[in-house]
Amino acid sequence: MARGKVQMKRIENPVHRQVTFCKRRAGLLKKAKELSILCDADIGVFIFSNHGKLYELATNGTMQGLIEKYLKSTRGAQAEPVMQTQPLDAKDEINMLKQEIEILQKGLRYMFGGGTGTMTLDELLVLEKHLELWIYNIRSTKMDIMFQEINLLRNKEGILTAANKYLQDKMEENNGIANFGPITTNNIECPFAIPNEIFQF
Repeated sequence: MARGKVQMKRIENPVHRQVTFCKRRAGLLKKAKELSILCDADIGVFIFSNHGKLYELATNGTMQGLIEKYLKSTRGAQAEPVMQTQPLDAKDEINMLKQEIEILQKGLRYMFGGGTGTMTLDELLVLEKHLELWIYNIRSTKMDIMFQEINLLRNKEGILTAANKYLQDKMEENNGIANFGPITTNNIECPFAIPNEIFQF
């Protein structure tokens, strides 16, 4: 069944609006991350909810670095030679990945009660961003597994239904062959009968 065309206007129901915002925001962030991985592109996304909450995604490095890169390119500044900037970019990327890993490890310890101290707002925002992406991926994988299991159960149901019909047909066929009348022994001589004279005294 085809989906109906969605009207591009504000959703009046606040619950439906929040659900749509969460789903589409997660889909947008996922698509941005996939585009960055597939095409080796630097992507930065800002999303402000209607309550003023900020969601952001910087695929390579930090959002601050992407903003500086954007400002530099819009001002028409000359880019530095690739041979000079490449090692620095690699070092920066390694440092950023290390920081991200540390934040995630700290967040995991914090969530499971093994962390010491508190997390800063920036660390919590980074952790929230990753958790939302993980939840979206987990739900997508869970739905795929559930659909696969449903298809397997439907196939099993079809096989069992066919086997049941086959057995019912066989039973009906056997009942038709073995449907004999009542057995009578009238006028049938028994060769093993003992003559009555033996028992006369």
